Amino acid sequence: MTARVNGDSGGAVLFKVGDKAVHPAHGVGEIEAIEARELGGRPGDCFVLKILATGLKVMVPVQAADRVGLRPVMKKREAQEIIDILRAPEVAVDMQPWNRRFRAYTEMLKSGAPAEIAKVLRDMYRLKFDKDLSFGERRLLDQAKSLLVQELALAKKVEPAHIEGEIREILSA
Repeated sequence: MTARVNGDSGGAVLFKVGDKAVHPAHGVGEIEAIEARELGGRPGDCFVLKILATGLKVMVPVQAADRVGLRPVMKKREAQEIIDILRAPEVAVDMQPWNRRFRAYTEMLKSGAPAEIAKVLRDMYRLKFDKDLSFGERRLLDQAKSLLVQELALAKKVEPAHIEGEIREILSA
């Protein structure tokens, strides 16, 4: 079974059982099934997505997949753009009180956009060398890393451990 989701670029994206898709809050998952469900009293189809990193099963209504942010895994060219963002010397959120900076980074992560997630990873990793990260900042760093590593590994057709090493090397330079 295949289901069509309207993409950001106006074109429709087709997902079928076995495809990899990215959920903005959970990361890369594999579509295990497309099930008929009753949603709000109406019949509808749902993607059953098994998140690769955690094994968590997430159900996303087909009609809401675009609004939720479900998207295909990035292409190799896009993965290189993300690596370039990690190398960039600038900082995404300038010096602000820590709570505003934390809120801004949280919103960047929630966007689900790989470029925004890369900026959070880059900035939190660098901040780690300047000071001890708070619990919330460590959580942001870990979340950004887990969201990006799996997708970059799939896009570049390498193991996640290779991507983690590459990211560590880039951010430690």
